[in-house]
Amino acid sequence: EVQLVESGGGLVQSGGSLRLSCEASGLSFDNLYLSWVRQPPGKELEWVSSIYADGSLHYRSTVKGRFTASKDNTKNTHYLQMTNLKPDDSAVYYCAADREGRWIHPAVDYWGQGTQVTVSS
Repeated sequence: EVQLVESGGGLVQSGGSLRLSCEASGLSFDNLYLSWVRQPPGKELEWVSSIYADGSLHYRSTVKGRFTASKDNTKNTHYLQMTNLKPDDSAVYYCAADREGRWIHPAVDYWGQGTQVTVSS
């Protein structure tokens, strides 16, 4: 059974930092697109970042320069380092893995359970 398990969320003050982790079991990250997606309260899902299968990094414009996605294939773990957090970054953050680059649930191949990030002003 494939599982993606996020961790690292929490409550942080504006300007603070958090690092999210997404550990995969039953799945290899080789040749997959890895994404972070978030859902702010009362809003729809928003794409945050992706690591393409070729290793290139892509970010939502509002997080570029503040968030850094990375992966460790030896640990089957995907990370999102978030710095200079703002209240608008508050959301449930999900990790996603897909063979074709999709990130919308339920179309995406694999989807985590989410971790809450709350940024206080």
